[in-house]
Amino acid sequence: MLDSLVLVGFCVCLLFLLIRVQRPKNFPPGPRPLPIFGNVFHLNIRNPMKDFEMFAERYGDIYSLYLGRKPAVVLHGLKAIKEALVTKSADFSGRPQNVLFNHMTEGGKGIVMADYGPAWKEHRRFALMTLRNFGLGKQSMVNRILEEIEHLAAKLEKHSGSNLSPQTLFHAVSSNVICRVLFGIRYEYGDETLKQYVELYTENNKIVNGPWSLLYDAFPVVRSLPLPFKKAFKNIYSLKKMTLTLIDEHKKTRVPGKPRDLLDCYLDELDTRGNGSSFDDAELIMLIIILHTAATDTTSNTLLTAFLYLMVFPDIQGRCQQEIDEVLQGKTHVSFEDRHNMPYTQAVIHESQRIANIVPLDIFHSTSKDTELMGYNIPKGTIIIPNLSSVLNEEGQWKFPHEFNPSNFLNEQGQFEKPEAFIPFSAGPRVCLGEGLARVQLFLIVVSLLRRFQFIWPEDAGEPDFTPVFGLTTTLKPYRMGVRLRQPTITKRN
Repeated sequence: MLDSLVLVGFCVCLLFLLIRVQRPKNFPPGPRPLPIFGNVFHLNIRNPMKDFEMFAERYGDIYSLYLGRKPAVVLHGLKAIKEALVTKSADFSGRPQNVLFNHMTEGGKGIVMADYGPAWKEHRRFALMTLRNFGLGKQSMVNRILEEIEHLAAKLEKHSGSNLSPQTLFHAVSSNVICRVLFGIRYEYGDETLKQYVELYTENNKIVNGPWSLLYDAFPVVRSLPLPFKKAFKNIYSLKKMTLTLIDEHKKTRVPGKPRDLLDCYLDELDTRGNGSSFDDAELIMLIIILHTAATDTTSNTLLTAFLYLMVFPDIQGRCQQEIDEVLQGKTHVSFEDRHNMPYTQAVIHESQRIANIVPLDIFHSTSKDTELMGYNIPKGTIIIPNLSSVLNEEGQWKFPHEFNPSNFLNEQGQFEKPEAFIPFSAGPRVCLGEGLARVQLFLIVVSLLRRFQFIWPEDAGEPDFTPVFGLTTTLKPYRMGVRLRQPTITKRN
């Protein structure tokens, strides 16, 4: 019996030696991977951010990990990320194939996971042009957002003097803004369709960067098993079905050549483009799902971060309100141009984005050819993980990298300044498509609400919990906030 166990042990060791992972020549250093498993056991798969920090301290600003047998390179800090995503963007703007997120989007449909090529460029150009045509950067977009803010303010007024949970409310507001752009409709708060949309993509965001996604990406053999990542595909199917219903209803009322929204514009493209075009019904469905999900989740989670800190630091909230009152005296509504006269409020909003750290590991990139970075060789097809969190908290880039402090965005004269390391939307050609819309929304919503309400941390809520819940997008644990109507103190500017 003992001899048999020794023999089995010897065979296992021999097998591991035969199949051990061999790093490519001059590949970035990193923890030694195990055969088959790679570095999976080196990571806290529920939240690996501290592990990434530790590896950077040990191996430098560019290091390697193995997700199963797949090589990945992690980029840490502004210098490494800027060189890859901006200076050498053509080499580093691909998307990984044969991973969960890629399969969920049917092999890269919907812009975000599309590979860096003609089809992606066509769709990105279309989306940017359409967003501009329907108001991005124009007063019409501001008006749409202000209209939604009025619905939000009415809801908050009903809770004045009491407490409420803002999570669902902020998600609904952000969702309605992008819904107006995508298909020209808004949902009443509490609408079942809206609630279902939010629940489905919120769950998928957790799955995509959770432990089951890592297992899916690293070990193809488990993909047929009834594990939780199966839920992601079920959710995507439900989202596609709901989106297809919207498209079919839209087709009944559209007038070709007279688009009302992005959906109409895409249908016009389908009418005019011939066979072989990258525009088709499947791309349209996934484009809408991706844009709806991305625009809603990032903005709402940033708002949740902003208002949590504004409650915890009432002096910061009060200083914002004083600045808002001074600038907006005599005006019915805020305009986006007012931001130039509100340096402190601008700083608070940007600091909220920095601290929120919504997409800490970006959407993974991949190399489109054999290339070189910071003296290391990176083979074609290598997964690239830009650690955006490392830049948003980088020593030497921020005055107060590890605390919430609006001074990170103010110069010595108190004027607003945006450091180069502020890249919550990533950088280079793959920078977030919705960055412009998010900036407008955040400013208008924060200013409008602070002008009309006081937000208070409930006395019976205990200590605030700033611990983030890690996923494709980072969010906060649910909290409650007190809402009070305020009477602005109007003072004249000197």
